[in-house]
Amino acid sequence: MGEETIAVESPLSDEVRGLIRALNDVLLALTPPEHCYHMTAEEMAQSHTSVFVARIAGRAVAIGALRRHGLVGEVKRMYTQPSCQGRGIGGRILMQIETLARREGLRRLVLETGDRHPAAWRVYERAGFSRCPPVLDYPASSWSVFYEKGLAREPIAT
Repeated sequence: MGEETIAVESPLSDEVRGLIRALNDVLLALTPPEHCYHMTAEEMAQSHTSVFVARIAGRAVAIGALRRHGLVGEVKRMYTQPSCQGRGIGGRILMQIETLARREGLRRLVLETGDRHPAAWRVYERAGFSRCPPVLDYPASSWSVFYEKGLAREPIAT
């Protein structure tokens, strides 16, 4: 299949824009537009967001982003192409997001996902996220499911 890499990249390339479009299409097929909280590629390119891109043999196949809100990090725009789902790529992107959040001293990761995305729920729950009430400025809605994970500070070795 080829070597897999995951790295922070600009979301403004045609390849990454294609993944963002595919994600939007999936979400809009399952959730009314007024309950979809998309970020555009331009919003994802702002300094408070880091976008991780997974590539297999050089081809972009998955994305995920860390958006910073003070000491809280938000997991955004998680998507893996259907032909590559079920291989743990989303979980590995999530690990990279968490590693960066910890390195930057963030205290908690949160996210909003849809009520019709059980595969996404499994990825988050395997990574130690727990369901919680609405986070950040998201409204309470039957269309949304919220998750959080505390990021304990690593003890300083003496």
